[in-house]
Amino acid sequence: MEYNTQQRRLPLPEYGRSVQNMVDHALTIEDRAERQRCANTIINIMGGMFPHLRDVPDFKHKLWDHLAIMADFKLDIDYPYEIVKKESLEVKPEVLAYPQKRIRYRHYGHILENMVKKAVEYPEGEDRKHLISLIANQMKKCFINWNKDSVEDQKILDDLREYSQGAISLSPEDLQLCGQRTYVQRRPQQNNGQRRMQQNNNQRRKY
Repeated sequence: MEYNTQQRRLPLPEYGRSVQNMVDHALTIEDRAERQRCANTIINIMGGMFPHLRDVPDFKHKLWDHLAIMADFKLDIDYPYEIVKKESLEVKPEVLAYPQKRIRYRHYGHILENMVKKAVEYPEGEDRKHLISLIANQMKKCFINWNKDSVEDQKILDDLREYSQGAISLSPEDLQLCGQRTYVQRRPQQNNGQRRMQQNNNQRRKY
């Protein structure tokens, strides 16, 4: 038995080795008309493997490009589209610049830091108080998700004061945060059928 790992590497593994063998056979056909009919049949088979993409623009074009790639651009037929150039596949894309931002506390994240800056610039009023309350509760949620332990509200308010450079200075009496149970994810309750199935699985012998 010959395993796939012992055979040559497929240029497009998503089509499978059977389609690749069809393409290899098309390369051996000497009659051009027969070779063209074989290529059209292969395209129909390739398209049938992904029926959900039939309405996608340029889907047919991509199939012919893929056929050319699987044939290593050696299949002499009349392509209905201008196929991709082999040289363009070998060009490496430019390296994208990755934003390097210093995050003071990674469990809070960079977006929350920007939210605190917006809250500092917000005019005084009920809207500002509500925004600060949302930010503080989000900070507590992030802290608990990261630490998995309880956290004092004073710790959250101290971090909020540090983030805002003292512009937002509150005490637990000024702002009451939600309890820890609000942030802990609960396991969904199972119905009777699910519980019986779980019990049967637990009682089943494992071989």
